[in-house]
Amino acid sequence: MTYGKNCEFERRTGWGFLSFAVGLLACGDTHAADLPLKAKGVEYVKVCSLYGAGFYYIPGTDTCIKLGGYLRTDLVVNSNSDFDPAYNGVAGARTRLGNAYTSRSRGDLNVDTRTATEYGTVRTFFETGLTWTDATYSGAGTGATVYSSIGGVQAPNNANSGAIAGGTVGVYSAFIQFAGFTIGKAISQFSVPWTNYPANNYDDLPGGTGWVTGVNQFTYTADFGHGITASFSAQDQVAHATTNVWNVSAATAAGLAASAHGGNDIAGTATPDFIAILRVDQPWGLFQASLVAHDNHAAYYGGDETTGHPSDKWGWASQLALSIKNIPTGPGDTINMSGAYTRGASRYDFNENMSTTYAMYGGTGLPGVYQSIGLAGLSDSVFVNGGAQELTTTYGFRAGYTHNWDAYWNTGIYGGWAAVRYSSIAKGYICGAFITGLSLSSGLAGCNPDFNYGALGLITRWTPVKNLTFSADVAYTMLDQRYAGGSTVTLPVQASIAKPAAVYELKDQNTVTLLLRAQRNW
Repeated sequence: MTYGKNCEFERRTGWGFLSFAVGLLACGDTHAADLPLKAKGVEYVKVCSLYGAGFYYIPGTDTCIKLGGYLRTDLVVNSNSDFDPAYNGVAGARTRLGNAYTSRSRGDLNVDTRTATEYGTVRTFFETGLTWTDATYSGAGTGATVYSSIGGVQAPNNANSGAIAGGTVGVYSAFIQFAGFTIGKAISQFSVPWTNYPANNYDDLPGGTGWVTGVNQFTYTADFGHGITASFSAQDQVAHATTNVWNVSAATAAGLAASAHGGNDIAGTATPDFIAILRVDQPWGLFQASLVAHDNHAAYYGGDETTGHPSDKWGWASQLALSIKNIPTGPGDTINMSGAYTRGASRYDFNENMSTTYAMYGGTGLPGVYQSIGLAGLSDSVFVNGGAQELTTTYGFRAGYTHNWDAYWNTGIYGGWAAVRYSSIAKGYICGAFITGLSLSSGLAGCNPDFNYGALGLITRWTPVKNLTFSADVAYTMLDQRYAGGSTVTLPVQASIAKPAAVYELKDQNTVTLLLRAQRNW
C-alpha cells in the first residue's frame, strides 16, 4: 500500500505507531488521495426579511436573530445619582457632602430571536447593561467621610484614594413570547409604550409607572385585529410594585427625620399583582386603559409570629393614557399623556425609579430656627400594633409634547404631578409619632402628612447623524408638604448628612436638575 504526500511525510518522520495510525485514518488509501475531494458546502449568513431590518438567519437554522444596543454617557448637575433630583440623603441636605455633579457610562446589549412556527412566531428577547456611576461620600460624625459606592466597589485598604474597581450589571429583559403568551422579565403590561418618558429623559416623573428595567410576569395578549388588543397578566409585586407598608408603632426619631413613618413591614410574596389592559393602536395614535389589583401583605407586629399581624388588604390602581401623533404643528410631533388613581398601590402612580421618602432642606426666616425642611413619605398602607392596615390613596397625571424643528433637532416640554392622601385614621397614627418623636410644634391641629409632588422640564435633542443623539434636559422639582405654616420639628443629629440636632421649620422645597447625555444606538 502506498500513501499520499502528507501521509508519507508523517510515516517517515518517525512519530511512532500512534501518529502513524492516526495518519492512516486521516489520509486513507492512495487511490482516494489521487482524486480531488468535494468541499463541504459553506453555510452563509442570510438576511431575514420576515421581521424587519437587522435580522439574519442563524446559519443552519430557520431562526432569525437581531443584535442591538446602545452606549450612553450622562453628566448630571446637582444630583447624587443619575438624574434623581436632590430630594433626600446628602443631596437633599444641601451640604458640602452632596455632589455638584455625577457622571455615568453604560453599555447595553440586546439579543432578539424569532422563529416562525405553526403556532405563530416564537420570540426570545434578552437585554443587559453594564453601568458605571460615580460615587459619593456621607458623613461619619467625626469630620471624616465614608465612601458610598453607586456603580463600583472600593479598592481594599484605600479608603479615600478614589480607587474603584468594578461596576454594576443589570438584566433589563429576559422573556419568551409564544402563542400570545409573554413569560419572563419584561416591561409591565400596565405601562404605556413610552413608559416613564412622555417627552423626556428625566426619570422621576410622577403620574404613572413604567418598569423600564422589566418585571417578572406571566401574560396572555389577545389580538382582535384593527390595532385592538387586550392583555391579562400576573406580575411580581414585591420587588417593583410595593412602596412601603409601615408599622408606625416602630417609628423612630431618626427614621421620621428621613420621612420613614415607621418600620417597613413588607412580608414575603403571597400573590402576584393581577393586571388587565385594553389598548387601541391606530395611525392617529393610541388609547390605553389599565387596571391592577395589588395585595398588601404585612409581616408581624413584633419580632416573632406570636405577636400577630394585620390581615391582608387588597389595593388597586387604574390608568388612562392617550397618544396623539402627527399633529398640525409638524411632521412627527407627538403628544403623550396619562393619568393614574391608586388606593393601596402607590407604585403605579410614583414610578419605580422614584424615591418613597423625601427630606429636602432649605433656608428659613423664623427666629431661633436653624433651617427648613420638607418631609414627605409614600406608602401603600400604614398600621399600628394590634390594628388593621389603612390604605393610602394617590392620584396624578403626566404629559409631554415633542416638536421636531427639522430632521436633526427636536424639543420636548413635559410635566407630572401627583398627590398623596392618608385616611384620617392613618393621619392619627403618623401625627402621633411626629408629636412624640420630633416634638411637632403645631400638634395634631397642624399635622398633615399628605403631600403633593410635581416636576416640570424642557429637553432639546440634536441628532447630527442617524442613531447618535446629544441632549440637554433640565427639570424643576417641587415638594408641597401640607403641615401648618410655621410648624417646626426638633430633629436628632444626622451624622451621615452632616445635620445637627436642632429645630427646623416644616416648609415646601424645590430643586433644579440638569442632565447632559450622549447616546449612540446600534
